[in-house]
Amino acid sequence: MDLQPVLDWLTNALYTYWLVYVLVGVGLWFTLRTGAVQVRMFPAMVRQVLASRSGAEGGISSFQAFAVGLASRVGTGNIAGVAVALTLGGPGAVFWMWVVAAVGMATALVEATLAQVFKVRAADGSYRGGPAYYIQRGLGSRRWGVVFALLLIFTFGFAFNMVQANTIADTLSTSHEVPVAWTAVALMILAAPVLFGGVRRVARVAEVMLPVMAGAYLLLALVIVALNVSALPGVLGQIVRGAFGLDTALAGTAGGILAAVLNGARRGLFSNEAGMGSAPNTAATATVSHPVKQGLVQSLGVFVDTMLVCSATAFIVLSAGPDVYVPGSTGQSAGAALTADAVAHELGTWTTGLMTVIVFVFAFSSVLGNYAYAEVNLTFLGVRGAALNALRTLVLASVGIGSLLALGTVWAVADIAMALMATVNLVAILLLSRWALGALADYRRAVADGGDRRFVGHGNPLLPGDVPGAVWAPGADDRAPQPVP
Repeated sequence: MDLQPVLDWLTNALYTYWLVYVLVGVGLWFTLRTGAVQVRMFPAMVRQVLASRSGAEGGISSFQAFAVGLASRVGTGNIAGVAVALTLGGPGAVFWMWVVAAVGMATALVEATLAQVFKVRAADGSYRGGPAYYIQRGLGSRRWGVVFALLLIFTFGFAFNMVQANTIADTLSTSHEVPVAWTAVALMILAAPVLFGGVRRVARVAEVMLPVMAGAYLLLALVIVALNVSALPGVLGQIVRGAFGLDTALAGTAGGILAAVLNGARRGLFSNEAGMGSAPNTAATATVSHPVKQGLVQSLGVFVDTMLVCSATAFIVLSAGPDVYVPGSTGQSAGAALTADAVAHELGTWTTGLMTVIVFVFAFSSVLGNYAYAEVNLTFLGVRGAALNALRTLVLASVGIGSLLALGTVWAVADIAMALMATVNLVAILLLSRWALGALADYRRAVADGGDRRFVGHGNPLLPGDVPGAVWAPGADDRAPQPVP
């Protein structure tokens, strides 16, 4: 029995008729409740990221947590996914990517702040947290915390890592005729020391790899835009007209305004992950004096992912013009190739090798970031020692297997699991929103007082109650270990 049609139908139903609207709706709600925090506090986001570059005792720095979050967010979806959205939804899809990222920044701040509020300290001195933790500690439901943890481990630890590995293998095979078996072995050799080194090693690798490659990719985009600066107003015009169905020439080939909205929202949401419940797992590991500080950092991550990296891909493809890009003329398999062709069209075929390196780093960094999320949830479930090493081995095997298999069923199953994971998280952050909004009010009060005082989670009148545990207790020792549930 062929399950692929059933999986495809379920995936389309979840995304088209449910998840896109719920995610955007929640983002709008939090934008209103926070007073458009993504606009009013944007300068504070940038300052917070730049203020913490060194490692922190008992945890990782705010910048390292930002880099790990970007390592999972910024992946092949920024190159292939955006190209697919342009193909299926037309230039207008880019506009709706921007919209969902703009409202998603508020959602990202809320979920990351909750991760910090309800985090715990592990025996090794590092922090652990995320949706599984705030569901159990904030809502008092161990059962639903376990459900979320299992969904995330499967989605990010296995299915998504197979997708990223497959993308690397396909790129090397198509562009350089490298056998996929060699790629599988190479990826396992490269990933093994990082996976077995734990979250801190992932943070150290990500903070070096990701910014360099993201910067190189953005530089390529800037060069291409500079070479086509006279066409920039036309490109922006295409995006705006396509977003509202005002360009009849594009509407017929790309499916009209509905296609633009759905493809833009879908690709944007699953690129920046705002509301998915993945980035909070890393946000909780940072050592900060106030939960909202890391909320600001993770919110900026959404901006960087979509407004900068995804926009870079869009401008590269659209600047290349009809010689490379014709809406509705190709399918999903042409996503990464479309972007690479656009770069080569503008700068020459020498860029093929550079684009291969960029795709590799984006995808490989996503493998590392995905594993960091999975390990936090393995710890939540009590998986340690030999069992943890066994699961790390299985994750490593999935990287190798993913290089060899076709995408098809694996991607459909991953999409379904991630939709279920996001649903659980969105319900949780809505139910716990008073804690995040109370912490935000406390942070604003501290800033207004001109100080940088440490957040206190006990006896705080702005919170609905006392934060469980001792992490945010008055006079708490940041270095004192706490048991992990």
